[in-house]
Amino acid sequence: MSKGSLTVAIIALIVAIAAIVLQFVLPAGVTKTDFTALKTQVANLQTQAKAANPLNIAYLNAQSAFTVFTDAVSDLRQKVLTKQQAIAALQQEFMQKKISKDVYQTKYQQLQVELLQAQLNVDIGVINKLIAASGFSNMQPDLQRLKDQTQPIVNEMNTLVQSVQTGVVNQQEFQARYTEVDNAYKQLDQLLTQAAMSKIVEAANKVAVDKGYDLVLRANNVIIYRNTARLTDITDPVKTLLTSYLKPAT
Repeated sequence: MSKGSLTVAIIALIVAIAAIVLQFVLPAGVTKTDFTALKTQVANLQTQAKAANPLNIAYLNAQSAFTVFTDAVSDLRQKVLTKQQAIAALQQEFMQKKISKDVYQTKYQQLQVELLQAQLNVDIGVINKLIAASGFSNMQPDLQRLKDQTQPIVNEMNTLVQSVQTGVVNQQEFQARYTEVDNAYKQLDQLLTQAAMSKIVEAANKVAVDKGYDLVLRANNVIIYRNTARLTDITDPVKTLLTSYLKPAT
């Protein structure tokens, strides 16, 4: 607590005590009008103390900011959505008993592995974008190593897709190989997300400094309520800055 705030608090405490005493007796020479004027002055001091150095607070929707990276590979992302829709349609057919269980399992297995391949392609596409991006030049060596490490995953993924499409893999073998590739994909996706999030934080810091914010909160899983008149959403300017980071290096 600052010295000024402490002084205001002490004065407020004195006024509160005096209000109780006033119920019984007023000091000599002090009228009710004088006392009311004193309370008004204290209230004004309290208002001034609160408004003297208000925090300039903003918030960021990190999930929305992350879409800058997935939008950069929207064509690959669309293939993921297409596979997800195909799986949903297949499940609907099975529920309506339009196809047999054997047909369902065969087609589901194929679509499942094709969906994973499409998801892996999205991550690889994002990595390629980041490697070529001017705003990620400081991370380029790490990103290149990450890309190199994905090649064995890609090779196994392609082999698994071919095996399923030609029907030369049994259920037990498929499940083991699929789980292995899926785990590798999840690790890759986590590393890529961390790299992207580091740039989101960097962009948020720059926007906050440029616009004079004292504090930036993360909207997701942090803010339960916000007064939109007092908090500013900086998601859009952060996304604009991230988009500029993705411009190819010249």
